[in-house]
Amino acid sequence: MIRTVIENVLLFLLPTFLYLAWVLFQRSKAEAGDDRQAVTRLLDDAPLLWLFATGALLVIVTLTAFGSSSGGKPGQHYEPSVFKDGKIQPSHID
Repeated sequence: MIRTVIENVLLFLLPTFLYLAWVLFQRSKAEAGDDRQAVTRLLDDAPLLWLFATGALLVIVTLTAFGSSSGGKPGQHYEPSVFKDGKIQPSHID
């Protein structure tokens, strides 16, 4: 459960992390000063609404894509992979 929550939070914050990394990468070396102040100014100037909206859209698309792909119909029986006669028989749904 906690893994799912962490994955969704990271997906949500991914656009913000990418934006911060890109802007910090593009910053010139001429700007001297405290790095914490530079990051704070960067966050103040960031388009957070658009970044959070993009993150929410990314989470929704991901959850929809994984939620719509199911392995089988209700009532079907899953047979896991079996090692038989020296060979692995792949799993299947009956």
